[in-house]
Amino acid sequence: MRRAAPVLVVLLGLIALWYAASVWMNATWVYDQAARAGESPTLMEVIPQTMAQERPLLPPPHQVASRLWEGLAGQAITSKRSLVYHGFVTFRGTMAGFALGIVLGVGLAMAIVRFRVMDMSVMPWAIISQTVPIVAIAPMILVVSNQLGIQGREVPKAIIASYLSFFPVLVSMVKGLRAPDQMQLDLLKTWGASEGQTFRKLRLPASMPYFFASLKVAVAAALVGTIVGELPTGAVEGLGARMLLGSQYGEPLITWAALFASAILAGILILAVGLVERLANRRMGVRA
Repeated sequence: MRRAAPVLVVLLGLIALWYAASVWMNATWVYDQAARAGESPTLMEVIPQTMAQERPLLPPPHQVASRLWEGLAGQAITSKRSLVYHGFVTFRGTMAGFALGIVLGVGLAMAIVRFRVMDMSVMPWAIISQTVPIVAIAPMILVVSNQLGIQGREVPKAIIASYLSFFPVLVSMVKGLRAPDQMQLDLLKTWGASEGQTFRKLRLPASMPYFFASLKVAVAAALVGTIVGELPTGAVEGLGARMLLGSQYGEPLITWAALFASAILAGILILAVGLVERLANRRMGVRA
């Protein structure tokens, strides 16, 4: 209970600020309508009207929670209005990009640690690649995919997701594979261990804490990349498509509900990575 108390206090504070901001931003419409009718409402009369607008500038928490619940539990999961359905579409793209990012990040990290020329040539370009805004790259990836004859939207989304997710894996794995000190490496050499044995017995186990820490960042980045990838591709399915739909039709509640559904999905994915980490540590004999 003591651990949860600070979190609850911060949460309640954020909700209170959210309600205050909703009243402030939504009151503009109320006052405008009152002025048209020649009325002058008091603040206590304005507040209830800011809490129940159909298209508020900033939806209050209870409206967002209601629309989120309706999208998650108030629809059949096969319905095109169900956030579960759209969440699964985004989840599928996220996992494809996440897997591709892991393969790319780990593969490059192994090459960088093994070959000095890779460290000097590839690593700087990997760092520079992350300075390019993803919103600028996403349309380019879509155009190139179309030129290559790649049909569908799943491949471009996976590429965009992997673009964001490979970098944290790369940096952490390079750090982890270089974690063993020279004394440990020299000891294995005196025992006649080959480079492959040194990698399997020393470098790889030493990199596991770094690897799983990077996965929690990478899976969230892959989710962001998938959602961004759904915007320029003209997708009609996925949480990104729901956000875009709400923006295009002036329905902020749709956008906010999809935003919170994305946050829930991100939390589930991070918890899943943490579970896999605990299972791997138990298998490797690591004590908590």
